[in-house]
Amino acid sequence: MATDGREPANVGVFKKIVRTVLPIAVIVGALAVVVILVSLARGKRPERVETGDTAVLVDTITAEQRSLNFTVISQGTVLPRTETSLVSEVSGKVASVSADFVAGGFFRKGEVLLLIDPSDYETALKRAEASLASRQARLADEQARSDQALKDWRNLGRSGEPSDLVLRKPQLQDALANVSAAEADVQKARRDLQRTRISVPYDGLVREKLVDVGQYVTPGTRLGTSFAVDTAEIRLPLSASDIAYLDLPSATDAETKRFPRVTLYAEEGGIRRQWDAQIIRTEGVVDVASRVVYAVAQVTDPYGVLGQSEQKELKVGTFVRAVIEGRSAENVVVLPRYVLQSDNTVLVANRDNELEIRPVTVARAEPEWVYIIDGISGGESVVTTTLDAPLPGMKLSTGDEPDDSPPLSTAPGVGDES
Repeated sequence: MATDGREPANVGVFKKIVRTVLPIAVIVGALAVVVILVSLARGKRPERVETGDTAVLVDTITAEQRSLNFTVISQGTVLPRTETSLVSEVSGKVASVSADFVAGGFFRKGEVLLLIDPSDYETALKRAEASLASRQARLADEQARSDQALKDWRNLGRSGEPSDLVLRKPQLQDALANVSAAEADVQKARRDLQRTRISVPYDGLVREKLVDVGQYVTPGTRLGTSFAVDTAEIRLPLSASDIAYLDLPSATDAETKRFPRVTLYAEEGGIRRQWDAQIIRTEGVVDVASRVVYAVAQVTDPYGVLGQSEQKELKVGTFVRAVIEGRSAENVVVLPRYVLQSDNTVLVANRDNELEIRPVTVARAEPEWVYIIDGISGGESVVTTTLDAPLPGMKLSTGDEPDDSPPLSTAPGVGDES
């Protein structure tokens, strides 16, 4: 037995053999396992199944050609055509106020809404009329004196024409001027008296009342605000792209053109209401801030108090959505906006249920709808399913019947304003 700490020689030899033989044994074993697995695989091969080309299941809608009028959507606030700020032209105490002179009160043309104490102005009128009568008498006297002077000149047998001083023409002209001034004073006194009766020359509503009985007013004092109810107007902003689909004449030839019809929509108390209107003019300028042109729509008898309209009441200040009738188009296919690809193509399932990528001509594209005038015929099936990698000729499965949703009858210009 060794005592110097070294291993016996036979132990060292054994370790060297293990280090050499063990890796080789592992490799040989792995190869044997692989050979066995390959042999088993060759002995039992799985059956091969022919699947053919797989058809992609898609939804489709049927393209339908139709004739329609494009519509343009806008909005605005109902405003009165005529609005008046009532202002006192004379001074005095408010003597009486009409029962209709309240906010929201309806009044007729010429109705006295407010009366300023007229007593001082009645007195002034009498004074002016008396002064006029006096000066007319003075004029008559001077005229008689002038006529008598001419007779005296002729009775004395003098030759030639008498001078202006002999005929008292300066005095006559002064009397005539005094009469004209007195007539002007009478006219002014009558106007001042009329101005104590506050009225407006139209049927209307009172928007605002600012004075009441007993209040003293001076010239320039605001009394209230009223507006006419014969018509109301809505200013509708239109962009350059909107105008392209409208038949709007220029401001210079507006009288010889037919303006588009407009349908107005608003909600009142949770109920959706609509009114008919008519474009009557364009303002003829481009707004420098928003770059839009304003068209003005008109509604006749918006409150229904004049018997000129059977429509529901349309209050001034109501915010309305306007659908403007645009130009007509023939043989247009209306499709949901999402079926139009970014390169202006549409996916079509042909008669063999194969995919076609069809270039189309777009007349108009909106957020929800697209109007196509070329590239698709009526009756063709348009694919509405989003395909990640559409390839021309790929097989499609569309089911027994095409999917006709969403209904195209709700497209703008086809029967609804949305």
